[in-house]
Amino acid sequence: MARHRLALGDRVRIRQREYVVSGTIRLVEGDWSWVQHLLDDESGSRRRLSVEDGPELELVLWTAEPGATVTPGAPTIDLDGRRYTWSETGQARYTATGETDLPSAGTMRYHDYQSGGAARLSFEAYGEEGWRVARGDLLDPADLTIRPAAGEH
Repeated sequence: MARHRLALGDRVRIRQREYVVSGTIRLVEGDWSWVQHLLDDESGSRRRLSVEDGPELELVLWTAEPGATVTPGAPTIDLDGRRYTWSETGQARYTATGETDLPSAGTMRYHDYQSGGAARLSFEAYGEEGWRVARGDLLDPADLTIRPAAGEH
């Protein structure tokens, strides 16, 4: 994954589902940075793939939970029978390209939680908007197959 940076138009196969990269959000907090790629499938569903390429590569596939009524801040959060424990919080600067429905640059706040080894829960607020809730699954790099857009790489 680190050898190939995803770009707009690239196709990504994750666990038997095919997606196209429609937008990218690059985030920076201090000397730490990560990327979120917005992925659309043929049915019009949108997911997010976050890529933290730090000491260890961490890939998380996120699904929005727009109906969730939980809010961040507590040490633990229960959602759909699973207990998530707080792991980190912060604020980052971002730049957005492609179809993200965000201004091209700004700030975002986040609270991240995890449960067990692979389950994640994220709260993000871009600019002055309210919290977006998403549930995530930690991926193994072997779960991804990347096909670059023709002529792009």
